[in-house]
Amino acid sequence: MNENEKLLKAKSYLDKLANGINPITNELASENDTINNIHISRCLFYVSDVLRNLIENNNNPQKKKNSKIPFSVTPQQLADYVFDDNPITVTEITKKLNSLIDTEEMKGIKTTSITNWLIKINMLEYLADENGKNHKIPTENGIQLGIKTQEHLGMYGSYKVVLYDSNVQQFILDNIDTITYYNTQKKSYNFNTEGNI
Repeated sequence: MNENEKLLKAKSYLDKLANGINPITNELASENDTINNIHISRCLFYVSDVLRNLIENNNNPQKKKNSKIPFSVTPQQLADYVFDDNPITVTEITKKLNSLIDTEEMKGIKTTSITNWLIKINMLEYLADENGKNHKIPTENGIQLGIKTQEHLGMYGSYKVVLYDSNVQQFILDNIDTITYYNTQKKSYNFNTEGNI
């Protein structure tokens, strides 16, 4: 008897008990039998329903995160991308791109996929701050394309945010097939300023 058959048998026993039937003899239990207590009966129905869900999931396993198909987007879907008048962060760009696909069936595009590609083609680079922490900033090429940094004030002081105008967003959309390659990598790669892995 396999695991599913055991679950089905256990569920049939519970169903009978919940309905006041002896699962061994198939005889009705007496009215004052413990299994006819309303609280016991409700509990048995509940556990039976939990088993039903487990059996259904075993027979029709839901797709797990790692079984989703890789990110891809059609030209028709890209046509629904809504551009912002003001420059936006790469996080906002990925949210917009992921809103175009069915994320139940497909893996979303990651922000690192876009930024790693932009580093690879020399549009972004790493710059170490006074604490030795690396931050992404636009290169001269990136600035010309429309990538800029903006000073923001947070609870720990000021910090720079990298923003992408509509021209850069269009550039990303035009190269989305290439960018999706970086989305399939198991880990984020660090690139040097020459764009080598």
